Amino acid sequence: MPIYFPRSLKGFLPRRKVFSTWYDHLSFGYDLVGAFQPSSIVELGTFTGQSYFTFCQSVLDHEFSCRCYAVDTWAWTPDYHMDPYDESVYSEVKDYNDSNYSTFSTLMRMEFEEAAESFSDASIDLLHIDGHHTYEAARGDYETWLPKVAPGGIILFHDTCARVKDYGVWRLWSEIRKQHPSFEFKHGFGLGVIRKQGGERRSQPLLDLLFDDNEERHHQLRNLYVYASHLQTLEGRNRVYENVQNRLAKEKATGGSQLHDEMKKEILDLKSTQSDEFERIKAEILEARKRQPKRN
Repeated sequence: MPIYFPRSLKGFLPRRKVFSTWYDHLSFGYDLVGAFQPSSIVELGTFTGQSYFTFCQSVLDHEFSCRCYAVDTWAWTPDYHMDPYDESVYSEVKDYNDSNYSTFSTLMRMEFEEAAESFSDASIDLLHIDGHHTYEAARGDYETWLPKVAPGGIILFHDTCARVKDYGVWRLWSEIRKQHPSFEFKHGFGLGVIRKQGGERRSQPLLDLLFDDNEERHHQLRNLYVYASHLQTLEGRNRVYENVQNRLAKEKATGGSQLHDEMKKEILDLKSTQSDEFERIKAEILEARKRQPKRN
C-alpha cells in the first residue's frame, strides 16, 4: 500500500457534533473532500447536518473554492426510518449554517425532484445520496441525479449495509457498483463510493486507493478508516472527560459536595470506558494484521 497518512488523523475534530449514524464515516468524508476538492457538493437528505457540515468544514480547512447545497424538506412524514421531529431541527440547522458557512453553503428546503431542476447536467462534482432508504426511493434519486453529476464526479451512498425494515440501498448498490469504479466501506451502516465514468481522472493518493483494482489495498484502506472512526469516538469521549473535569474543579471551589461526588463518579466511569475501548481497538488492530496477506 502506498504511503497514505490522511489529514483527518492529524488532529481533525468535527465542529458539528450531533447524533448521526454517519459518525463512523466522518474522517473519510473530511479526507475525501480535501483530496477531491470539488467545485460543487450536493447532499440529498441532510436532517441535522452531521455529514453535510463535515464536508463544509473540510472545504474551509483545505482552503479551496466550492459551492455546497443541502437539500431536504426538514418536514417529518410518517415512515419507518425516522422518529418524529419538529420545526426546531430546521431552525437549528439554519442557524448553524448562517453562523459558520453561509458564504458558500445554501440550504434548499424542498423535495429532491424540485431541487434537481436547479442544477444543469454535469454540474455537480460530489453528490451524497442519503434520503429515504427504500429501494424505490434510492433508485429514483440515483436515476434523477446521475445526469447532474459531472463525468469523473463522485457519488456517495449511505446505508449500503443496512438491511433493517424496508431499507433497500444495499440492493441498489449491488446493481450499480460494477457499472462504475467503486469502493465500499462495510463498517457502521455502510458507505458506497462510485466514480462516474468519463472525465479526467485526478491522481491523488486517496483517490488512487479508492478506485484501483487492488483488493489488498482496499482491505487496508477499510481497516484504516475503521480505526479512524474508533479514534473519533475516543476523541469525543476525551472532550466529555475534560468538560466534566472542568465542572468538577468549579464545583469543588464553590463547595458543591454532592455534585462533586456525582461528577467524580462520572469521571471514573469515563476512564473505565475509555480503557476498555482502547483495549478493544488494540485487539482489532492486532487481529487485522494477522489477516493481512503476507508479502512475497
